[in-house]
Amino acid sequence: MKNKLHQLGAILTALFFVGSPAMAEDAKGQLILLAAPELDSPYYAGEVDAIIDFHIEFAKRIAAPDRVLVLAGADTVDRYEEALGSDRVTTAAMGDVWARDFGIMDAGRNVMVRYTAAGQIGTDAGQGDDGMGQFYADEVQEALAEFLEESGVDFGDSDLLNDGGNWVYDGAGHAVVSTKFLADNQMSETEARAALRSLTGASEIAFVEADDVGGLEHADGMVSFIDDGVLLVNDYGDSPDYENKLLADLKRGLPSVAIHTIVAPYDDSNIQDERFGSACGIYTNALVTHHAVYLPQFGVAEDAQALEAVQALTDKQVIPVPSQGVCHLGGGVRCMSSQIDLGRSGNLAENR
Repeated sequence: MKNKLHQLGAILTALFFVGSPAMAEDAKGQLILLAAPELDSPYYAGEVDAIIDFHIEFAKRIAAPDRVLVLAGADTVDRYEEALGSDRVTTAAMGDVWARDFGIMDAGRNVMVRYTAAGQIGTDAGQGDDGMGQFYADEVQEALAEFLEESGVDFGDSDLLNDGGNWVYDGAGHAVVSTKFLADNQMSETEARAALRSLTGASEIAFVEADDVGGLEHADGMVSFIDDGVLLVNDYGDSPDYENKLLADLKRGLPSVAIHTIVAPYDDSNIQDERFGSACGIYTNALVTHHAVYLPQFGVAEDAQALEAVQALTDKQVIPVPSQGVCHLGGGVRCMSSQIDLGRSGNLAENR
């Protein structure tokens, strides 16, 4: 535990507590967390090497002032350290690789909502659809919450049910959530909007019908804020009725946001888990920080088109991240990462 605290504490100090408060505010870097798979996981059998290789390549592309920390188990820490160095890896086993969903929401303030059973059922031996899904989800999230608390990261928590993948935020008060949030929390849109505004500080929130009803129903497979008030939406030209309703709901909930469509050469020819679908060809599943857009690439002709489109809409650095090795699992760049805006952790220095 001492090693974990020292390692994360050193990163926090380097990011946010060197020099004056103004310098810390100007930096606005984010800490990107990646959660390593367990080598003997039956659910990820045959996929572990691909996940680790993706993590390593992704980590190497994280650009300053952002930083990355891989949370690895004892069975994988040496492999990550050999590739990335010990300063970007720590021994802290998590219960799953989908750090976005059980992590801190990237919102106006650091907050952790309750990870839902939908993303956790079936991810390990014995964790089938046996009515224990929420127990397993809570168990996975608690491992991360404990690590962050012991490392001095300041965050609030909430009993609202939502996966991080179903919260897409631009850092400037605009958010998109699928209507699964309404069903999970048995709220009307008005009630949900009020609750999320209070929790996160968001001012405009759009609720949209997911494009995979009955699946995970995460908004981050549909849209991405690549800058303040600039939203990318998958091109759903082959489903015009759905696209028209989606755009109408987005415009209604986000009246001050500029909305742009982006090519989406979706490929579901190789899916690891039918319940979770594929993220292949989905450029909206990008990780976006204050300084950079980490854009997934899939080894297809549309990669260059997507890269050019994003570069034209933001002054941020746009960094391509090869994702074809893991996208068939249902995610990648955004789904496998959790970001923490540590500049908002007001008493972090005192906690260290």
